[in-house]
Amino acid sequence: MDSTEIPVYGQQENSAYNGHFESTCYHPLLLFNREGDCLAAKLRPGNVHSADDWEELLLPEIERQQKEGKEVVFRADAAFAKPEIYEALEERGVKYAIRIPANDCLERDIAELLTRPEGRPSHKPVVRYKSFCTRVSFRQACLTFSSPS
Repeated sequence: MDSTEIPVYGQQENSAYNGHFESTCYHPLLLFNREGDCLAAKLRPGNVHSADDWEELLLPEIERQQKEGKEVVFRADAAFAKPEIYEALEERGVKYAIRIPANDCLERDIAELLTRPEGRPSHKPVVRYKSFCTRVSFRQACLTFSSPS
């Protein structure tokens, strides 16, 4: 389950400013299966919390999946780390993985785990560019393209 931002331009009904996204938008709630198919969606005003109306989408889908004999597993980000969601999932025997929000106590307790040991790659992304030329080298292509005609 996740929410997303749909920016709007103009005075669309129910759009609202969202400070997190810094835009006037809709803030729909979406529920996906493990293959990435959207099972349910709800269009919401832009100024609602990411987890608002979770039960309206999630609970009927859990019931439907369980009636079909399927094991239900729920995954969500920290916006869905709410006791009422945990309780609803546990009452229905649903396994779940929900990220907990960052906080000073947690970060202090795991600080030694956050440092990267020597020899481990840095957090900076490694960027590689594939040559766009197949028959000539990049250097030859640059010389060819920069030569006056």
